[in-house]
Amino acid sequence: MRAILLLLGFLVAPDVAHAASEAGAAAGIPWWEIFKQVVNFSILVGVLVYFLRKPVSAYLKERSELLAKSIEEAAQAKKSAMERFAAIEARMARLSDEIAEMNRKMEIEADAEAKRLGEAAQAEIERLHLQVKFAAEQEVKKAKAELRKEAAELSARTAEEIVSKTITSEDQDRMVRENIDRIREVVE
Repeated sequence: MRAILLLLGFLVAPDVAHAASEAGAAAGIPWWEIFKQVVNFSILVGVLVYFLRKPVSAYLKERSELLAKSIEEAAQAKKSAMERFAAIEARMARLSDEIAEMNRKMEIEADAEAKRLGEAAQAEIERLHLQVKFAAEQEVKKAKAELRKEAAELSARTAEEIVSKTITSEDQDRMVRENIDRIREVVE
């Protein structure tokens, strides 16, 4: 409030000095005019203070509250930013450890996958080995059967040749009669 009065005094002082210099040139210092102007000025200041005190006071109070609130919000924002910054710095510090841990886990998983693939390949090899063994056994059985068949056919031809060379037509007639007699005995 005092600052406002002082400011208004400085604004009016040059006019007062100018008026005094004009009046002083004519008859000396017009103290009565200066006194009237000071009284008028005091009344003006009093009226302004009376009517503007509450609005100016309310404005200044509102402005100071707004500034205090802005300062508090800025402090909260700064605190929040500092917390986030600290969290980011901590995460950055742990990042190399996290990367090392991820690499270790990937190596473990790769080893496990390689082991699983090796076991699967071994199982497949064993399965194929069993299939080949079974197929070979089947081929051997088939070959043996063919050999037996061929040996039987060969034996039959050889026996036929031997029989045809050694058995005469009389022997054949005699064998036919003997077989017919045996069949009759069985039938009777």
